[in-house]
Amino acid sequence: MSGPTIKDIAREANVGTATVERVLNDRGGVSTELAERVIKAAKKLKYGDRRLTPHRGIIRIEVLLVQPEAEVFYADLNAAFQRISASLDPTILVHRTIVREDDIPGVARHIATPTLRRAGLIVLAPDHPEITESIRKARASGVEVVQMLTGSAGEDVPYIGIDNYAAGRTAAYYMSRMLRGSSGTLLAICHSGAYRAHRERIRGFSDYLTQHMSGDHSFCRVIFARDDNLFSAERLTEALRDDASVIGVYSVGAGTEGIAAALKAHPAKVFWIGHARTHSTVKCLRSGLMDICIDGAQETQARRSLDIVLRRLGLIDVDVSGAPVQFLTITAESLAASEGYNESRLHNGMLSIQPGE
Repeated sequence: MSGPTIKDIAREANVGTATVERVLNDRGGVSTELAERVIKAAKKLKYGDRRLTPHRGIIRIEVLLVQPEAEVFYADLNAAFQRISASLDPTILVHRTIVREDDIPGVARHIATPTLRRAGLIVLAPDHPEITESIRKARASGVEVVQMLTGSAGEDVPYIGIDNYAAGRTAAYYMSRMLRGSSGTLLAICHSGAYRAHRERIRGFSDYLTQHMSGDHSFCRVIFARDDNLFSAERLTEALRDDASVIGVYSVGAGTEGIAAALKAHPAKVFWIGHARTHSTVKCLRSGLMDICIDGAQETQARRSLDIVLRRLGLIDVDVSGAPVQFLTITAESLAASEGYNESRLHNGMLSIQPGE
């Protein structure tokens, strides 16, 4: 059976055969939009990747990441997208854009009115009506959109991430059991409530404690400290000074190093559960400051986000799971159990573990 022809590609892309011929032979004179349609049609029909490699980066997928002050989770995610994009078909370009977290109007404008054409968009940005509306506009224009960390734009825009409510309940489960027999108060320190993921974690944490808390423990309050190390240290230090009975802290999206500084200066041991395996959280686990880290598998989230966009663009034909990404609980003991692995390099804030090096 013979393979697809130029006529087949033209029919699939709804263009003329002359346009297909110009694109496939890289002769120019074709708009980016038409060239993208031709390449997508050729790939869908399995025309042959080797004949398409001159068209590097013709299909653009943008990853839009906010830039908080301190936490390296976002740097890790950025590095994950960089690594994954290097393994993709040369015709696909993953362009990573970093935007300021506090510039909501600017983020919304960039989403709704980009300066360059894109076929797909992956967004990690705060919950805000302007941003939600701009995502809907991008989707209505034909761009395939995926949201990470928050999902506010409706069912037509997939959300990729862990089950944050379950993560919060898991944190409360471990904390309440590890502190059984100890009397005192528990508190949470959170970014700001600007992200659905963070709100869901706090809600899960609070709900579990409300349902299962013994008379020895009470959940006192949530501290908002944004992703700022200095502010996190100041707010937590104030809370520990005001309430000497604090025995547990659950941190969600706040500055890890700032929390570590406050807990290190505190005279009593406070049980600490945090999020995301990073260089900072690994140090805190090994030093004993942090007791448990709930890791959301950033690499898996990045891979699945790209796969969903590629699947919706018709560039891959494999099924992509829409289930929440499984999270892991990490302790100092689980780190020690993998002593055959050496920390070999930090790349854009990403801790890379290499076997046997």
